[in-house]
This record gives sequence, structure tokens and C-alpha cells, in this order.
Amino acid sequence: MNHTTQTAVAGQQICNNEAEMAGKKLLAGVDLPVFLISGGVLVLFAVLALYDIEMMSGWVNAAFATSTKYFGAYWQILLLLTFVIGLFLTLGRTGSVVLGGVKVPEMPLFQWVSVIMCTLLAGGGVFWAAAEPMAHFTSAPPLFAATEAGTAQAAYNALAQSFMHWGFLAWAILGSLTGIVFMYLHYEKGLPLKPRTLLYPVFGDKVMSGPLGAIVDSSCVLAVVAGTVGPIGFLGLQVSFGLEKLFGIPNTYSTQLMILAGLIGIYTLSAVSGVTKGIQILSRANVILAVILMAFILVFGPTAFIIDGFLQSFGVYLDQFIPMATFRADTGWLDWWTVFFWGWFLGYGPLMAMFVARISKGRTIREMILLISVVAPVITCFWFTIVGGSGLAYELANPGVISEPFTGFNLPAALLAITEQLPMGFMISVLFLILTTIFVATTGDSMTYAVSMVMTGTDHPQSSVRVFWGIMMGVVAALLISIGSGGISALQSFIVVTAVPVSLVLLPSLWTAPQIARKMADEQGL
Repeated sequence: MNHTTQTAVAGQQICNNEAEMAGKKLLAGVDLPVFLISGGVLVLFAVLALYDIEMMSGWVNAAFATSTKYFGAYWQILLLLTFVIGLFLTLGRTGSVVLGGVKVPEMPLFQWVSVIMCTLLAGGGVFWAAAEPMAHFTSAPPLFAATEAGTAQAAYNALAQSFMHWGFLAWAILGSLTGIVFMYLHYEKGLPLKPRTLLYPVFGDKVMSGPLGAIVDSSCVLAVVAGTVGPIGFLGLQVSFGLEKLFGIPNTYSTQLMILAGLIGIYTLSAVSGVTKGIQILSRANVILAVILMAFILVFGPTAFIIDGFLQSFGVYLDQFIPMATFRADTGWLDWWTVFFWGWFLGYGPLMAMFVARISKGRTIREMILLISVVAPVITCFWFTIVGGSGLAYELANPGVISEPFTGFNLPAALLAITEQLPMGFMISVLFLILTTIFVATTGDSMTYAVSMVMTGTDHPQSSVRVFWGIMMGVVAALLISIGSGGISALQSFIVVTAVPVSLVLLPSLWTAPQIARKMADEQGL
């Protein structure tokens, strides 16, 4: 073998070794069964959707109908109990328990509130805030069917129904009781930050290693990835619609791809930089822009209706809270509204709780539960009144001005129809599109971070894993919107299907969280 050949062979060997080391570095500490199951099912979903979207939609819709039929009532009870038990834990001595094994909060108050508000409210909080009240106004929910259509009371009822879907119960499932369980078992007992840890008090070591743990983690990752890919893809469609309407940029797949590429870049960089840098910076920017827009609409929009609407609608929400939470009379309506939202939020539950645990070290149980289950929902309801309530005010004053663009459940059209009625409507419309993009980016970065935590079991997952999942979610979103809105619609129904196993993982927290809270109160001498 001559010298040149030897050099080439040696060079090739070095390249092979480097590639092998890079592969090992990427997979170092990664839970391969969880990675392969969750990633495999997601890829299979995308491939089948590309192959035959009608067949895929048929399967998903059948599974959706089965899930809502057998689990809808259980989900309603689960969310209600989670909220009530959480409130009880804040009242007694358990409320003073300090979580996370540190005495001083790791994150300043404003940043902590900002990250939680942005992460949990997510992209849905802009387009749904505009569209859902209008949907309930034009077609009254069964519980409020007796109210005369087109009246101010019908508008208050529509807002109250939206509050039910985005208020106390929705928020409570995203990290109140489960946050307590994670913070104790991870930071005090050294168990990994993975969904299977929620079942440790029930199954012990059996769930921590072996097939059951892998299935639990995979189900939770799949649910949250499906729940995040949906808003990412949906954003591509919505912003593309907005750019055409505002700037005349053609609403084509190429435009949607460019929007997605920018979004993927933003949230992946944010996730790689970590909780204390990129995720905090994005969340802070998001909250500041949202507050500016809220203040502008409150001053220059239909001020009197917004204030009256919030007070009246919140009164209806509290008065009809139990009837709305336990409503079962019209399952057809229920499945596509309340149960759909409950499935979506349940799917986020375990990973969102892991993320809450990661950023809430040093906070008391009272602080954490009151922020997640009470303060954040009230802020969300006010946000819905600012955006959706303005739409209702304009619709009452000039029937058809918002409802006609919204025809066919066109969410972005509803938002732009509302912002066009405001002073400096063009600029406000652009700012709302920017706000929505940042909202979805904050969900993308926090969920990329949380999925990476599941893959590695640590609260500082390696950057390569974060980059992989960030890009993976964006690519699946791009594949699904290439089919058209049918791909994202199929995924939205699939989200509810994936919530079935996740809801079973969340169930034990109803009794394990109070047990842990009392135990910690004893240990801390409270």
C-alpha cells in the first residue's frame, strides 16, 4: 500500500471515528426506546397523512369519537378535582411548603410569571381569543341557547364559555398538583425529570425501568409534540393569510415554509440558549408587547364594553361554573369544544409540569398554585375580553363586520377584522401577527426543552437533543401543511387521541400531591 493510499485510508478512518463519536455524543444519555417510539409514531403519522390524507383522517376521526365517548366525562371530573384539590393545598400549612430544595427563588418574579404566562397561554391565546367568543356568539352553546341571539347578554355568555375553556380548569391541569410531585421526587429524592416519575408513588421502581416507563414517557412526548406541531403548522397558515391581506404577499406554500423556517430558527436557538437566557428573553418580550397592545385596545377600543363585558362575563362564568364544567347534555357540541380543549391541555400536562418544576425552584406551593390556577387564568380571561370582547362590541354595533369575515371558522380573518376596526389598524394588525409568532415560539422553545428533558432525564439536556426536536417538530408541521389545512385538522383530532393515556398518568397526582405536600410540611416543621 503506497503512502497516498495509507493517508487516504487513515483520513477515512478518522472521519468514520469522528462521525461515530458525534453519533454517540448525540445519543449519550438519551433514552433510546422513548426516542424511537415517540419519534417513530410521529413520523408514521406524517407519512400516512402524505400518502392518503382521507384514509388517515377517517382513522383519526374514528379514534377521536371513541376517545371522547369513553373518556370525555372522566376528563371533566379530572380537571375539576385537580383545580379544587390544588386550592385546598394553598389554604392550610401545606401552602407554605418551599419547593425545589432551595430557600430562595431561582428566577425573579416578573420573569417567572412571564415564562409561565407565555408558555401555557401559547399561540392559541391570540387567534382563539379573537375567534372563540365570536363562534359562541353566532352559534350559542347549548347551556345558553335560551338567551336571545344578537344581544349584549348573548355576548357575555359567549365570553363566559370561552373563559371556561381557557380559565381555571385548563390552567390547573398544566402543572399545579403534578408540579408538586415532580419538584419533590426530582429535587428532593433524585428521581429523573420524566413523566414516569409521576407514577413512582404508585408503582415504585417497577415504572422507573422497563417497558411501562418507556410507554408512559413515549405517550407523553407524543402528545406534547402533536400538541405543539399543531400550533406551529397553524401559525404558518395564519401568518401567511395575514401577510397576503396586509402586504399582498401571495398566500402560497413557499410563503408558509419561509414563515416556518424563521419560527424554527427562533425557538430552536432560544431552547439551546436555555431557560435563563433565550426562553426568558422571548417570554419577557412577549409579555411587554401583549401588555402594550392590551393597553392600546383598552384606551382606544370599545373601552366601556370591555370593562362591562369582563365583569358581567366573569360573573356568568362563576355563576355557571359547575354547570359548564359538568355539562353532558349535548355530547356532539361538547366533543368539538370542551372535550377537545381538555384533551389538548391534558396532552401538555406532564411535560408542562416538568417545565414548571424546572423554573419554580424556591417557590412555595401557595405561590405556584395561585399563579397557575388563579392569577394566570384571570389574566387570560381579561386578555380574551380585550381581543374577543372588542370583536363582540363591533359586531353588536355593526352586525356582520366581524362575523362575515369569520364565516367558515376562519380564525385569522376574525383577528384581522377586529384589528382593522381600531385606530392605526394596519400597524396593530402587524403587531398582532408578530405577537402570535412570538407566542408560538415561546411554546416551541419550552416544549423542545421539556421533550429533551424527557429524553435525557436531566433538567440540563444537551444542545444536540434540543436542536433535533426543535427541527423535527417544524419539519412535521411543514409536511402536514403541504397537504393543506386537512393535515393540521387531522393532527388536531389526533391530539385528543394521544391525551387518553396521558390522562391516566395524571390521575394519581390527585392523591399523591396532597400526601407529598403534607410530608414536606412535616419535614420543614410547618
